[in-house]
Amino acid sequence: MNNLISVIIPVYNKSEELRASLASLLSQTWQDYEVIIVNDGSTDNSVLVIDELKHKFYNKKIRFKIIQQNNQGSNNARNRGFKESRGEYVIFWDADIVASPEMLIKMYDKLQENSEAKYAYSSFIFGKKKFKLWEFDEEKLKKIPYIHSTSLMRRAYFPGWDARIDRLQDWDLWLTMLQRGYKGVWVPEFLFTVLTEHGTMSSWFPKILYKLPVAKSKEVKKYKEAVNTIRRKHQIVNNK
Repeated sequence: MNNLISVIIPVYNKSEELRASLASLLSQTWQDYEVIIVNDGSTDNSVLVIDELKHKFYNKKIRFKIIQQNNQGSNNARNRGFKESRGEYVIFWDADIVASPEMLIKMYDKLQENSEAKYAYSSFIFGKKKFKLWEFDEEKLKKIPYIHSTSLMRRAYFPGWDARIDRLQDWDLWLTMLQRGYKGVWVPEFLFTVLTEHGTMSSWFPKILYKLPVAKSKEVKKYKEAVNTIRRKHQIVNNK
């Protein structure tokens, strides 16, 4: 049985966060994994950080593949990384994620305990705020984007990221899987921290946005537009 986990990391100008993120990956108690980094046209020091730390993975005999491409967006980068991966399990590990040492093994174990689940997600910390989450709830998933993209999936059920979606990409992914009858299972622990307020989902929570001052009202408008785009795609009626 192939227990290999493919860790796919899209990178775009996250050099400071990336160093801490890769260090937390190196500290994982689960050692049967490969790393595929897709550098999506970074203009900062991300390449130097990758070059600095890659030997630590080589020394542990962990496959560490680096893909360089012009900036094409995070979903394109994720899909490119997936094509180069070979694990039975896949996790799209954002470059600003710092994980607890047992994140991979706990997500893996949860999937083994729940054979019907197609992916495992956990509670997480965003900056100083804790998102405790809850057991998988498909009706709630249709209303709010509560599952983070950094979740462990069974490879066979991954539908691909929609490169046309540039906001709330993870919500779109989980809704796509839900439409195919694929559900997730919750690990009731805070297994990772999001270091920055930018990313696929992190800064797009309604409760955060609606507390912003009037000066940030443009962000609220963008959020509403993104939500409506996802609802139209998945034919979700706005039942508040």
